[in-house]
Amino acid sequence: MKVRFHGAAGEVTGSCHEVEAAGHRLLLDCGMIQGSIEDEHRNFEPFPFDIEGLSAVVLSHAHIDHCGRLPVLVARGYKGPIWTHVATADLLRIMLEDAASLAEMDAERDNKYRREGHAHHKPLFTRGDVGKVLKLVRPIGYGKPTEILPGITVTLRDAGHILGSASVELRAKEGERERVLVFSGDLGPKGTPILRDAQPVPHADLLLLESTYGGRAHRDREATLVEIAEVLDSAWEAGGNVLIPAFAVGRSQELLYWFARHWDDWRMSRWKIFLDSPMATKVVEVYDGHESLFDEDAQEVWRGRPHPFRLPNLNFTAETEESMAINRHKGGAIIIAGSGMCNGGRIRHHLRQNLGRKEAHVMFVGYQAQGTLGRRLVDGAREVKMFGEVIHVNAQLHTVGGLSAHADQPGLVDWYRQIPNRPPVVVVHGEDDAREALAKVMRADLQAEVMLSRPGMEVEV
Repeated sequence: MKVRFHGAAGEVTGSCHEVEAAGHRLLLDCGMIQGSIEDEHRNFEPFPFDIEGLSAVVLSHAHIDHCGRLPVLVARGYKGPIWTHVATADLLRIMLEDAASLAEMDAERDNKYRREGHAHHKPLFTRGDVGKVLKLVRPIGYGKPTEILPGITVTLRDAGHILGSASVELRAKEGERERVLVFSGDLGPKGTPILRDAQPVPHADLLLLESTYGGRAHRDREATLVEIAEVLDSAWEAGGNVLIPAFAVGRSQELLYWFARHWDDWRMSRWKIFLDSPMATKVVEVYDGHESLFDEDAQEVWRGRPHPFRLPNLNFTAETEESMAINRHKGGAIIIAGSGMCNGGRIRHHLRQNLGRKEAHVMFVGYQAQGTLGRRLVDGAREVKMFGEVIHVNAQLHTVGGLSAHADQPGLVDWYRQIPNRPPVVVVHGEDDAREALAKVMRADLQAEVMLSRPGMEVEV
């Protein structure tokens, strides 16, 4: 068994790992590269592997940096199965159709303003390409070993990151010799609301371990909830709005969960709450259909009142006109909108209206990749350019780290510690400073053999 690294090798986005085993080649994830304009142009480049020889794809979860180039893969000739969890299969349609719609709109806008003689801009993929992907999806449940190719068995285990997220165990057998590769996928921290904790794995000969927050420890969740309450109170007293850039899958639903759970002590009834994301609205419906995957606390909250997805002051804004109307509210509104890194979507329009206002508050509750507008704001930019104009940043900005959907360094180390044979590790899905910090701790505390993946690197299991 061999593994070659083609994405998320020194960066967080673009997850893509090629596995050769039992006479077959397959992919773990095929994610979109996100960040700066230059980074995102890399999605158009040829894949660094032979598509025709691929026999299968195994998808860890539905975030776009793990699934976003599947339509490109299929458009360029891939015809094999795409194995993933049942809930991920339900989310995949929503995520990819939204990404295709944005790509088509971006191409249409660019072509409208292109100068004569310049090449016609094509979208990365279309909704038609998405339809071809969905026909290839093969859903499976957690903990059910499934032979996906002769000699290769896959078992998915709950990764506790988003609904349907999975760690992937690949067992490959040639004759009497068996090798076990485990890909952590994205691991959630213990106690993440709604979801169950990440399940341990019984054995691995090689582990591919994510490291998004491998260089830090998250703030205590209780302290984070106190901070959210303080932000809401400050914004209310100042008479401003609260803007929350949030990923449509996971973070948006978690925020609504906390609003329901702290309905009285956070005095949530005083606010007008807007979930300004057509995609997040569709995701809510998927969550409603998979309550059996929730942890016990979430199931109790779902049985209580108010229901997180049916708060009496919650408004789902699907149409563009409804979204534009939100900006008539100069105060008293909580606006949850995508994209989570502020690189696109409706949040940019709300930032345009609110960043210059001292009474406004912006709360960042998720990872902000290098090169994104969200990262520039978090790093302290005092002015940003949006929609062709320079906007001065006068709003109050808050980075709330305790709501991360990724395990922190102690969480990653603890999850690894539960693997009895302490396998060698290749660290993926992280910027170099985070990966190096995680590797240093694992080597020193657990005497682990740790490597950092690089694009094109090959490792034998």
